Amino acid sequence: MFKLLKIENARQNVPEPEFYEVTASEAVVEGEALVLSSGKLTKCGATSTPTHIAMADCAAAATNRKIPVCRVESNQIYEVDTSADPSSLVPGNKVTLHTDGLKVTATTTSGVITVIDINGAAASGDKIIVRI
Repeated sequence: MFKLLKIENARQNVPEPEFYEVTASEAVVEGEALVLSSGKLTKCGATSTPTHIAMADCAAAATNRKIPVCRVESNQIYEVDTSADPSSLVPGNKVTLHTDGLKVTATTTSGVITVIDINGAAASGDKIIVRI
């Protein structure tokens, strides 16, 4: 899951929430990378740049489908789990999103998430520091 660590040059590390509806029959988990498609939130693809991060869960069968999200800005720093061994990554590498939208891979081809620090990560599931 993408966890906001810091907003650079800001007084607070709290983003202003925006509220959008989730695409019908799609589940969303807090911390998931999302994009707007036809005015509704949907899971971000592996090589697409996320525009929002979910701030709440939404079950696929939920009737109230409007959730708070954090708009992704270039001055935000996130901590995120890896889905593969990140030990070959270095700061500046751009990696892809995992299919669940909650993690990043170690794949640098067509990457969209910039590695800031591997944070001592040495195995799948470890957390690294990134910028979107």
